[in-house]
Amino acid sequence: MTATRGLEGVVATTSSISSIIDDTLTYVGYNIDDLAENASFEEVIYLLWHRKLPNKEQLHTLKQELASNAKVPNEVIEHLKSYPVEKVHPMAALRSAISYLGLFDDEADEMSPEANYRKAIRLQAKISTIVTAFSRIREGLEPVDPREDLSFAANFLYMLKGKEPDEIAVEAFNKALVLHADHELNASTFTARVCVATLSDVYSGITAAISALKGPLHGGANERVMKMLSEIGEVENVEPYIREKLNRKEKIMGFGHRVYRQGDPRAKHLKEMSRKLTALTGESKWYEMSTKIEEIVTGEKSLPPNVDFYSASVYHSLGIDHDLFTPIFAISRVSGWLAHILEQYDNNRLIRPRADYVGPDKQVYVPIDERH
Repeated sequence: MTATRGLEGVVATTSSISSIIDDTLTYVGYNIDDLAENASFEEVIYLLWHRKLPNKEQLHTLKQELASNAKVPNEVIEHLKSYPVEKVHPMAALRSAISYLGLFDDEADEMSPEANYRKAIRLQAKISTIVTAFSRIREGLEPVDPREDLSFAANFLYMLKGKEPDEIAVEAFNKALVLHADHELNASTFTARVCVATLSDVYSGITAAISALKGPLHGGANERVMKMLSEIGEVENVEPYIREKLNRKEKIMGFGHRVYRQGDPRAKHLKEMSRKLTALTGESKWYEMSTKIEEIVTGEKSLPPNVDFYSASVYHSLGIDHDLFTPIFAISRVSGWLAHILEQYDNNRLIRPRADYVGPDKQVYVPIDERH
């Protein structure tokens, strides 16, 4: 056996959900560029779960199912209010709330395909409500109930701010949701599949995935990008700040990706949305700083930006708190996690790899009184 650090280059399973081939990302064979420009997030959810785009009737049904399941039990809201909000990161709150939510699902341990699909609907529908409720609770505000007449993207922004969002905000957020929906066998998706391969329930699989996404090497990058931009402050500070980091051989967040060599195909879509939104809000400096950073880092290190880099200024321009960036990632990626969980159940085998042992050999037990 030969060990591979981080399982890099190891093919662990077959899947019909998404692919990354020659720096091209596809969902069920549809190029991400095509979907980002044309598809609603609800269409992408249907595509990932059913392996085909919906017709009008199928899309209408899915939207109705999501809308009618978006409210969460009052017990979950009260549970969120019990958190020490001044020191709890929203990802920790989301992880705990999703696990708690499972306690109120009568079908939580029912493993039929039909029951698992119904749970997928409920989880996809409720995750936005949980994230926005926690955000408002920590601000001393009451949660806003979801509306059944709004799209998934518009409903999130409505529940977050308590007012109906404008068209450009909905377009930007919908695009971000589409771009983050799935990404082959990333760390959190693999975690979800390992979990449910034991025939654990869907809520356990999603809780495990959220726990993996919480780490700064996976989901937390865009939050740290915005922290960097805030530290830089102005366009004229970019050059000395980034040059100093490069001289110290420090990592610049939002650049490079393990599976892409020529660049993350998702980044250009959020770059354009960043340009539009920062101009609209009168804060073009965030876009200008970002492009200047890209110019230096890509020029010096040949590292193009990934999806996290420009999503930071997009979310900031939408008035979203920086520590909500990763929960938003989860709101989108739960669609992919659920697709992979359902696929794992459909053709399950326990995931149990081996380890290449490198410790000492042929040791002999020594009584405790004789040990040095």
